[in-house]
Amino acid sequence: MERLSEAVLRIAKGQVEGTPLLAKGLLHLGTRAAVDQVRGEFLRLGRGVYVLAIQSRLGRRAPSVEKTIARLADACGERIAISGAMAANALGLTTQVPVKRIFLTSGSSRILTFDSDAPSWQLALCGRRSGDAIRALAWLGQNRIDAVVEKVRERLSAEELQEIASVSAQMPGWLAERVSVMAHS
Repeated sequence: MERLSEAVLRIAKGQVEGTPLLAKGLLHLGTRAAVDQVRGEFLRLGRGVYVLAIQSRLGRRAPSVEKTIARLADACGERIAISGAMAANALGLTTQVPVKRIFLTSGSSRILTFDSDAPSWQLALCGRRSGDAIRALAWLGQNRIDAVVEKVRERLSAEELQEIASVSAQMPGWLAERVSVMAHS
């Protein structure tokens, strides 16, 4: 017999990116409590709303907010529109970019949290120079990192290099390899 988590994963992988899984739509697989316990490859956006995380070369991330909102509207039979501030920015009427994405809905109010848009390893050593170095190297990417590794090593203290090495297990393989060599050379 298929485990609940495997059944939910099978259903999710058969959907288009950003398709929300509503807990009430999965009750035929098990109890509400069991459905709410499904973890792992899913992100919980809000009460009873889950989405399959996207695996990229930089780690797990949430699917596009816009795609997910559009699919949530379809799944719930609601109309969802961007807020006035987002609309004004999109139309070029203001250069101010809204800090929070707010959507108007014909359905009941809810708060959806799309996690951070960054994988957890990119938030390692947050607020420290060593963490800034990790994010800078990741931003440069696999093809450009080798050109700057030596500069980064020269600009960081031995302690900061050790901090980076201590969290390298959380990083994608290509980055972990480079920072490990950088920290120990």
